[in-house]
Amino acid sequence: MSMHDLAELWAEGLLRSPVVDVRPLSGGITSTMLALTTAAGDQAVLRLMTNEPWRTHGAELTSREHETQLMLAATAIPAPRSIALDADGRHAGEAAHLMTLLPGVVDAGRTSDEDLTTVAHLLAAIHDLDPDPRPRTYQSWAYPSKYVVPAWAREPEAWERAFAILGQDPPAYDGVFLHRDFAPRNLLWSGRAISGIVDWVETSWGPAWLDVAHFRTMLAVGHGTEVADRFAATYVRLTGREPQPYFDVMDVVGLLPAPGRTPFLTEPGELVRLESHLLSLL
Repeated sequence: MSMHDLAELWAEGLLRSPVVDVRPLSGGITSTMLALTTAAGDQAVLRLMTNEPWRTHGAELTSREHETQLMLAATAIPAPRSIALDADGRHAGEAAHLMTLLPGVVDAGRTSDEDLTTVAHLLAAIHDLDPDPRPRTYQSWAYPSKYVVPAWAREPEAWERAFAILGQDPPAYDGVFLHRDFAPRNLLWSGRAISGIVDWVETSWGPAWLDVAHFRTMLAVGHGTEVADRFAATYVRLTGREPQPYFDVMDVVGLLPAPGRTPFLTEPGELVRLESHLLSLL
């Protein structure tokens, strides 16, 4: 019996109806994400931690998402609701988390002022949460082994400057609740509204600007720095929080591949826009 078969049997027992349709969901970097439909017409999402290096930490990651979704159920944040957790993979074959399926579609092209304001309002609401207990302190994705000027760089000195900046201590910050992977691919849209925000495995406590920086970087990669800057300005206007460029630089460097790992970004246009964004930050 395959791992997927084991996982589906586990899900069936919890959903109390045979699974009659399994549809892979796109965009999962850390995991296999499956949309399940039962004979009773119910739908759910099954996360299986199948991809390294996250698979090694699957129990921790799925447990964090499960606990976060339980907390978010009492808030207005449109997150999935946790149904069940199999952190050690005893039943599903891999660390697994079963949750509700939210309506909406991913639309990374939402860059109008209205859309960016909608996103900024959601992010501000997330940052206003103060759960007890608080999640772990954030971890930088720009670890020193990534401090290597990429072969595709047109401006090598800019990357050297970025590495030097990150060699200094981070600035002081007032900690907030972070999604920590707040990106266009994790937002679901229904019409003009955001109907869901998914992927809560990296939830942390840290500087608000780290979430802003990640969304901003991904906007820059997809659409250019002008769009990214509009989003940052909108968040500042709504919250009064000041930008912290150190965390913008941290996020850009965090997208470089670790030694021996497959790069997250490979499309030439994306790489050009990433470097252009770094230059604008410096």
